[in-house]
Amino acid sequence: MCSAAGALLAVSLCSALPAHAAGGDAALLHAMFQDHAVLQRDQPIRIWGRARPAEEVQVDFAGHKARTHAGDDGHWELQIPAQQAGGPYTLTATAGDKVQRIDDVLVGDVWLCSGQSNMELQVHRALDSHSEISGAGSETIRLLTVPQAGSALPQETFPKPTQWIKLTQETVRDFSATCYYFARELQKTVDVPMGLINAAWGGSRIQAWISGDALRAAGGFDAELDVLAQYATDPATAAGRWGERWQRWWRALPTVAPGEEPWNPEYGADEGWGDAPRELGAWEHWGIPELADFNGMLWFRTTVELTAQQAAQEARLSIGAADEIDVTWVNGRAVGSAYGGDAREYALPRGLLREGRNIVAVSVLDTYREGGLTGPHSVRALRFGDGSSVPLDGAWRYRIVREDASQAPRAPWQTVAGLTTLHNGMIAPLGRYGLRGALWYQGESNTFEADAYRDLLRILRSDWRARFGAGLPLLVVQLAAYGDAPTKPVESGWAELRAAQRDVATEEARSALAVTIDIGDRYDLHPPNKQELGRRLARAARHVVYGEKLPPSGPVPLSARRLAEAGKGDAVVVAFGDVTNGLVAYGADAPIGFELCGSDAGSCRYADAEIRGNEVLLRAPVAQPTRVRYGWADSPVVTLFDGSRMPAGPFEIHIQ
Repeated sequence: MCSAAGALLAVSLCSALPAHAAGGDAALLHAMFQDHAVLQRDQPIRIWGRARPAEEVQVDFAGHKARTHAGDDGHWELQIPAQQAGGPYTLTATAGDKVQRIDDVLVGDVWLCSGQSNMELQVHRALDSHSEISGAGSETIRLLTVPQAGSALPQETFPKPTQWIKLTQETVRDFSATCYYFARELQKTVDVPMGLINAAWGGSRIQAWISGDALRAAGGFDAELDVLAQYATDPATAAGRWGERWQRWWRALPTVAPGEEPWNPEYGADEGWGDAPRELGAWEHWGIPELADFNGMLWFRTTVELTAQQAAQEARLSIGAADEIDVTWVNGRAVGSAYGGDAREYALPRGLLREGRNIVAVSVLDTYREGGLTGPHSVRALRFGDGSSVPLDGAWRYRIVREDASQAPRAPWQTVAGLTTLHNGMIAPLGRYGLRGALWYQGESNTFEADAYRDLLRILRSDWRARFGAGLPLLVVQLAAYGDAPTKPVESGWAELRAAQRDVATEEARSALAVTIDIGDRYDLHPPNKQELGRRLARAARHVVYGEKLPPSGPVPLSARRLAEAGKGDAVVVAFGDVTNGLVAYGADAPIGFELCGSDAGSCRYADAEIRGNEVLLRAPVAQPTRVRYGWADSPVVTLFDGSRMPAGPFEIHIQ
């Protein structure tokens, strides 16, 4: 049984132990090994856990026995020979008088499904969910959802209980739709048990999913990683140190005047500032027209009067929930920053508070839907070591930041927007569990840094291969269309990020791309048609992982060349590969979405297109075009497919 002494984390983990763990005072097996688990076939099965230091551990599985001894720290690990798909089996671990048995274990293919909100999006939010849920059920698809948690340091196991569960109408409802529909489709051609591990968090940036070691090796992250390491032991000092960097970013904004420092106690919140409602809340509901649909940054400021006795005590600042990112200062010093809707409470360094007037300043950045200091008014207070508190019930002033603040620095310890935090809290606890492959659906939160994303995606792939196996396949979901359709050629961060995803996914044989440009929803960041996405991911897996001779995606551009036709002038011809049953244009005699471009920005023009076999001939009023673009917008209108209903994805290619 679990010891009553220990942190709440240990208590929560103890509550997840299988009921049939007997003897001793802790589970022998890591939390990945539970009833209904799926273990990876056709490779040695790695099993690990904890026992007493130097204690001998024996594991029995499918007629095989293996022994090892726990290390000085109690950790043990061993391997069982590779097994073919099958089961159910029982796995038993024994150490001294402790025995732990897990039942109904299958051997098959295990998939890690990771990313941000579109991977997290549950079946009940996807297309035709009522029918899909009512018809769900499988003995050979098993589900495990990794609890959402960020951490400054790599964690050995999960912070909250989780378990492998069978696929039923009840369990599928809240599981990742993309992950589930992928496995359901794949089982039509790969008839083995499927274990699905969903580790996803809405709004997350790719940097949060990469290990600290991998980011340090890549270079350019050392300063932030050093602050993150300090945050693990001294968050108050780390917050102040990082705040200085944030302030440098603010001062460098083109529209910020010298001395314009809202965090500075000497700064006067006068011109350009207004009175906020007493309850604050989401600014979209303040009744101010320019805030009714505002995504961006607002500053908030208030004052609080303290006695000398109060100022001398240990204190914590509570500002309630913020949507979605806050940076908070007290008397000119940064004291904390966080992401998401949880309530903020920051420890204040001794000596920061002063007798008399104290200034609290908060910048809040919102990038989607409602934003602001959204927690109840009653929770905003300074709380002191003697148990007393002083409410922040004075007037709040606000100011709209006119500058685009979407690229404001993120504190490295933020859960979804930090560095390595989700790797530490959600990937590291998986250990080196055997996988068949990984599905990656992420990028919306990185659309402002496509060039950096290209390298970061490569780093993520290498990092996960170092953990889960050198040949780990990676299936990348390309971002779907979202936003207003263009009426003329435009520059697009979304298009640039799609190009980065394509480059990385197609540069080697163990990766592939699932194109989704045609199944997006320009009015919804979370397109509901995850069934078709699952079909396309399964097709990519059949090619990359199982070696089927079919194109992994739709038509792909091979080359672009100039062509002179008598009496018709110059044209450009784009040749396509991976075409099944010819190229087709939907809704018109010719495809739309093509552009011819010169070398300069702003030189692109929509092109007239003509399908000729597996080539497309283009003409546009561009002198000496150097590039061809297709589907180049946040939400482009595209109509080029092949006979298997697979779309040609967005691309930019240079003319030879």
